[in-house]
Amino acid sequence: MKEHIKIALNLVCQVLILPLAIPCKLEEWFLSRHAETVFHICTNLVALLPGLPGVFLRRAFYSLTLENCSMHCHIGFGSLFSHRDVTVGKNVYIGNYSMFGASHIGEHCLIGSRVSVLSGKALHVLDENGMWTPFSPDRMTRVTLGRNVWVGEGAIIMADVGEGSMVGAGAVTTSNVRAHIIVAGNPARFVRNLHDDAG
Repeated sequence: MKEHIKIALNLVCQVLILPLAIPCKLEEWFLSRHAETVFHICTNLVALLPGLPGVFLRRAFYSLTLENCSMHCHIGFGSLFSHRDVTVGKNVYIGNYSMFGASHIGEHCLIGSRVSVLSGKALHVLDENGMWTPFSPDRMTRVTLGRNVWVGEGAIIMADVGEGSMVGAGAVTTSNVRAHIIVAGNPARFVRNLHDDAG
């Protein structure tokens, strides 16, 4: 698709998605950045928009409601962001049915289907009575996927992943992953360096 046509379609989709984006922004401006009831309703609606129009409309919605979302990304069917504290870089690809908490997704990241990126790994703690506490925005931490990260299908990301690294399918990252390596497994463990492949 030619670039000028894509730009025009993106603008049209931003206009079309305004009836959902405006209530989300009003909720944020007049209640709180962490008031996300309307935002959650709208994210679930746009996640189910099918086909290529759905890709354009999801991208348009998130460009207007997240902290930052490039108009040069692909957000697959069924995928959604559960918080506004998200940045999505240029040329990011997100497969179907992926879920994102507070996160930064660097440019050129490839995110497989059914990936979960949590808002850190300490969202719930035991209280003085030994009961698990409910969600609190105070315990959220932003998980960062560096530039050019590849996350395989079904992975669960709870910690930062360094630039140029690969997280294997089904892996669970509970500690930070350094740059330019492959990790796999549950919990994710070092497999090998990628520097050798690059020469």
